[in-house]
Amino acid sequence: MPESSDSSDETAPTNAPLDAGAFDFSDIASLDNTLHGWGQGKEVNDQNRPVSCEQYEEKYRKYDASFIMPATEQAIYLTFDQGYENGYTTKILDTLKEKQCTAVFFVTMHYAKSNPDLIKRMIEEGHVIGNHTASHQSMPTISVEDAANDIIELHNYILETYGYEMTLFRPPKGEWSERTLALTQKLGYRTVFWSFAYADYDVNNQMGVDKAFPKVTEAAHNGAIYLLHSVSKDNAEMLGDIIDTLRQKNYVIAAL
Repeated sequence: MPESSDSSDETAPTNAPLDAGAFDFSDIASLDNTLHGWGQGKEVNDQNRPVSCEQYEEKYRKYDASFIMPATEQAIYLTFDQGYENGYTTKILDTLKEKQCTAVFFVTMHYAKSNPDLIKRMIEEGHVIGNHTASHQSMPTISVEDAANDIIELHNYILETYGYEMTLFRPPKGEWSERTLALTQKLGYRTVFWSFAYADYDVNNQMGVDKAFPKVTEAAHNGAIYLLHSVSKDNAEMLGDIIDTLRQKNYVIAAL
């Protein structure tokens, strides 16, 4: 894990804030805006990699969209979606620090404004902050201009408040279109989906570690991008054991 530093030079913004007026969206306005909802599906190949992920990776790579990482990489990438705080992120960060591995935290504006100490800690401890938009609206359901502003507003807030420039994007609700992929690419972002996720987001219906742990660990595959939610009690309790088990299977917990 990269060491943190108190040097002001290392936290200074590398670029100026984004300006929506500086972008010409006319070249993407005619692209297909059919709404797609993402889920990795149940069909896997002989390497335990979801078939849909490899198909979509090939089809949409031209838009800097990642559904799965290369099969040659015996690595797993941990990502967390942060819509609101449920009291478990500190424990998750403690575990990641103990295990010396990094993750991506995709945050909304509400989360960034409500939890400045957690955002600062994520940055200081070498984690990646990703853009999950300011208002968490489904991107294909709003205009190109509104979608761009939803990304830019959060981008500039994080840059100006924390001196951190985000480059990774996750679509709210996992909903996207070819046009929105092109839009996020135009804004300088790489869109990151996932090749594993499970029903961990309902705080009132946690399945318990006994059921959740094998579901998470048995889905392991080369190049896996894991989507986890930090509001989950189960995830907070079992994260350390998950990391240990994946490493015992000779996977590296890598940083995107």
